[in-house]
Amino acid sequence: MKAAVLVVLAVTFLYKIWLSLLKARSMKNPIPASVADVYDESTYQKWRSYQSENLRFGLLSGVVSFLIAVLMLALNVHALFAGLFPEGWVSQLFAVALIETLSEILLIPFSYYDTMHIEEKYGFNRTSVKTFWSDQLKEFLLSLIIMTGVGMILGGLHRWLGDGLIVAFALVMFLLILLISFLFPYLSRIFNKFTPLEEGELKDRLTSLLEQHGFQVRAIQVMDASRRSTKSNAYFTGFGKLKTIVLYDTLVEAMTVDEICAVFAHEMGHGLHKDTLKNQILSFAQMAVIGVMAWLVLRTEPLFTAFGFSEINYGFALILIMSVGFALLFPLWGLLANWHSRRAEYAADAQAVAEGYGEALISALKKLARENLSDLSPSPLLVKLEYSHPSLSQRIEAIEKALKK
Repeated sequence: MKAAVLVVLAVTFLYKIWLSLLKARSMKNPIPASVADVYDESTYQKWRSYQSENLRFGLLSGVVSFLIAVLMLALNVHALFAGLFPEGWVSQLFAVALIETLSEILLIPFSYYDTMHIEEKYGFNRTSVKTFWSDQLKEFLLSLIIMTGVGMILGGLHRWLGDGLIVAFALVMFLLILLISFLFPYLSRIFNKFTPLEEGELKDRLTSLLEQHGFQVRAIQVMDASRRSTKSNAYFTGFGKLKTIVLYDTLVEAMTVDEICAVFAHEMGHGLHKDTLKNQILSFAQMAVIGVMAWLVLRTEPLFTAFGFSEINYGFALILIMSVGFALLFPLWGLLANWHSRRAEYAADAQAVAEGYGEALISALKKLARENLSDLSPSPLLVKLEYSHPSLSQRIEAIEKALKK
C-alpha cells in the first residue's frame, strides 16, 4: 500500500515536470501577429528572463515540496507525531492536520524568495516584509482551521452514516463551498482593505452597466492590491441580483475609464451567462468524486496501517484523498474544467463587445498582458491542459470577429 501511494505521488510529480518542460519549449514559439505590439524588444527580453527564472525556481521548489511529502509519508511522520497526542479520533485528526500544516513552513523560504526577490526584481512586488509574514501567519491559521474542520466533517459523517458517507460528504462539502463563496467578501478583508470608489464618471458608468441588465449595485469598492503586487483585476460578488463591484487599485490607476468598463463588462458577462451557477454544478460533481474517494479510502484500513496508524485517521484520509487520489485524476478533470472555463471566457468577451467595449477590451487585455508579463505564444497543448483562459491571441482574434459582426 505504501509503495503504491508513493508511486502515484511520483507519477503526478513527473507530470508536473513535463508541463514545466512544455512551458519552456513554448518560450521559443513565434509571437502571433495579433499580439506583436504587446512587448517592445526590451520588454520581450524582460519577459523571457522572467519566465525562465520562474520556471527554474518553480522546478526547484516543486522538487523540494515533493521530497518533503515523500519523506513524511515514507518515514510515517504523521503517525509518529499523532502518537504524541491523546487518543481519540478528534485529537488524532488535529495532530495530523497540525503536522501537515507545519510542514508547509519548510516552503516559506521559497515563497519569500519568490515574492521578495523574483517578483521584486521584475517590478511586481509591493509586499513589505511585515505584510509577508502577517500573510504567512494568517494562511497558516486558516489552513489549520480548514483542514481540521473538513476532517471533522468527514469523520463525523463516516462514524454516523458509514457507507452513506458518499452522498452526505459530497453534499456537505458543496454547501461548505457555497458558504465560503458567500463569506468571501468578508474573508478577503482579512488580507486587504476596501474603500468606496469616489464619485465620478467611472462609478456612474459601472453602476449603469449593471443596472441596465437588472442588477442592483450594493457598493463599488477599491481593493488595496498594490500593497502586494502591481498586477490588476476586477470582479463582482453577491448572490442573486444584488452585487458588489470590486476593483483593484492597480486597475484604477493603470487603465482608462473605457478599459475599466470593458474589463468589468467581461466580468458582468459571467454573471449574465450564469457561469457561477455552472461552476457550482461542476463543483458538486467534483465533490461527488471526492466523496467516492473518501468512501474508498475509509474502507481500506491497510492504507492507514501501512503508514504507522493503528486505526483510521481522518486527517490522514484527507491527505490521501487530495494529494494521491484527486491528484491522479486531476489531469483528466482539468481538461474538462479548463475547456468549460475557456468557453465561458469567450462568451464573456463577446458580452463586452455587445456592450460596445470591444476595442477597449482589446486594449485592456494587451495592457494587462504587458503589465503581468504574460506568455503570448503558449503551446496549444499547454493551453488545453493548463489554461482556464484562452491565450491572448485567441481572445483578441475572437473579439475582432465579433466586432466585424
